[in-house]
Amino acid sequence: MQAREALLDRAMGPKRRKKSSERLRRGRRPSEGLAFVARDPSGALVGTVRLWDVTLGEGGPAALLLGPLAVEPGLKSGGIGSALMRHATAEAARLGHGAILLVGDAPYYGRFGFSADRTGSLAMPGPYERHRLLALELKEGSLDGTAGTIKAAGRKVKALDFVA
Repeated sequence: MQAREALLDRAMGPKRRKKSSERLRRGRRPSEGLAFVARDPSGALVGTVRLWDVTLGEGGPAALLLGPLAVEPGLKSGGIGSALMRHATAEAARLGHGAILLVGDAPYYGRFGFSADRTGSLAMPGPYERHRLLALELKEGSLDGTAGTIKAAGRKVKALDFVA
């Protein structure tokens, strides 16, 4: 956990904890079986991605929120992030999830099938750039009729989770 947090700090900077996506992750555990890392040959952590359980609007359907995706800064553009994305989306589909949302750059995430086409009636809890709220349907129709603010769901972190 400490190695992942240190990597996220190096890759994303100190403002990462103030993002709206972080509000949905705070106090929660990643969705069961959907936390992944990449390691170099020596075993050092060089990439990470996790998916989190959310609800789409008040009483809406369940979905996943992806993020953050991070790669060791000196290793960017080497395919690590792409490999993590492909693995994460494939595993989420295999586990039966209906959709994945994220806040990110459409040119990067578009190649994995994400777009803003189905997110216009959804909102993040806090400031965000609407055009960066992207979604990928893993099951056709899973985003039909979704509206409202995305809410945290899933497993909460217990106090004992932080004890080494």
